[in-house]
Amino acid sequence: MISVIAIGALSLSINIDKNVLANNIANTCEYDSASKVNPDYSTMNCLLTETALIYDVPPEIVKAIAEGESGNWRHFDKNGEAIVTADNGIGVMQITNQAGYNQDRLKSDIVYNIQAGVKTLDNMFKRKDLPSINGGERDVLEHWYFAIMAYNGTKPVNSPIVQATGERNANAYQERILQIIEKSELIDLTELPFSSEHFQYDSNSRENIKFSAMNYDFDLPLNKSKYFFETNQKVSATTNVTLRTRPTTDSPSMGTLREGEIVTITGPFVYEEVSTKKNHFVWYPVKRSDGTKGYVASSYLNYSASTPTPTPPVTPPTTGNVDVSKFADYNANQYWAEDFKWAVNIGIISGYPNVKNPSTGKYENLLKPYNNLTENQMLTILFRYFKPSELASTIANTSWYGDVNYQLATKYSLPVLGANTASKQAIAGKDITRGNFARILASMHYGKTVSQSEAITFLRDHGLTTTKTNEEFKPNDSLARAHTVAFFHRYEQIFNN
Repeated sequence: MISVIAIGALSLSINIDKNVLANNIANTCEYDSASKVNPDYSTMNCLLTETALIYDVPPEIVKAIAEGESGNWRHFDKNGEAIVTADNGIGVMQITNQAGYNQDRLKSDIVYNIQAGVKTLDNMFKRKDLPSINGGERDVLEHWYFAIMAYNGTKPVNSPIVQATGERNANAYQERILQIIEKSELIDLTELPFSSEHFQYDSNSRENIKFSAMNYDFDLPLNKSKYFFETNQKVSATTNVTLRTRPTTDSPSMGTLREGEIVTITGPFVYEEVSTKKNHFVWYPVKRSDGTKGYVASSYLNYSASTPTPTPPVTPPTTGNVDVSKFADYNANQYWAEDFKWAVNIGIISGYPNVKNPSTGKYENLLKPYNNLTENQMLTILFRYFKPSELASTIANTSWYGDVNYQLATKYSLPVLGANTASKQAIAGKDITRGNFARILASMHYGKTVSQSEAITFLRDHGLTTTKTNEEFKPNDSLARAHTVAFFHRYEQIFNN
């Protein structure tokens, strides 16, 4: 097991001797730079992470780029020679034409190769001819969008938007790297809503993209790197997750942390204990409120419970006495104002206590009315409304966060898309569409499964929506929190008053 030595997490403003730096990282990760074999996965995780931290680059990004460039974090072939591609990309970071670096050492020394790649990425983030996101904080993953693009090149092929169709370019280099982060670090990154007019290029040319917007100010929830938690910092579990006795899933369980449970970081993170397991994430030692200690993967922890000046948390109400104006983003002039007041005070929806407000930068209590709901989140609201006692009394059969919701969805024959299977758990965490919501609500109402067309007609016929046609209902659009509380409030007024 390799433990972090605190050589990183610094923003360097001085020139560092490349040889000394590479040697220090190799020593930290107990790796022989003179060897001509690929390190085991745990050691490679260490090499990539430690180098990233020294240059103040989120390790999630560095590890995803290494994955995307080399595939399986490989530097050497079976003959002990560095892998060099047809376009002269060298090794694990696929370094090409980097002035100031020894070309032979880029091939022979993995640590040196990684350093060159991370320094290149760092330089891309500092460029003034690339657009920036919000305030350009280095620890926010989405803020590195254009630096990641530039690592591969600001060519038309990497435009965020396909000029001819206006659609998202899922094959752009930076989009593929971000997908690797989502899959390997288990982080649900926010898709930045770019517009086609901001990227000018000729799709038949090799000329660089011309950017017509040089800063994007997105009022969206973005994601901070999970590698900067400090000892004694309080963090919370993002979902139900097993607390392990050692930093590996092969170790015994110490119990289950419940979603939102607050734990205390007790020391620096460590790497996967089993060297043959390929994990991008790391493990943090934590302590529960009852004193139980164990390890949790970094992916399942977040910062929401930690802030220097916390504001009082909002407890989900059951007695109808919550003043919703205390939420920083509540607006009495919006169409959803009375809907949220009702929903919060009967306890079917609650706010987000003590989270960073992207508009003010402060930690506040928020309603987040314009955030989209996942299918699992919508089911929680549905069962809080229709089956609150059953929701509270149903016992989960597994540690998966959606277990109870999907038990009840199966019991009531609801037409959900997710399920507690390996192939469908991810769907439960994706945005639910308005059409699928309509089907689930109408099916719950009738006690039988109905089609999407029948469901939207049900909503229109009973005044739950003012749209005049099924197409006008926009069934393929995502369902926002504000939409949800409005639908349930109208349902309450029509059927239960």
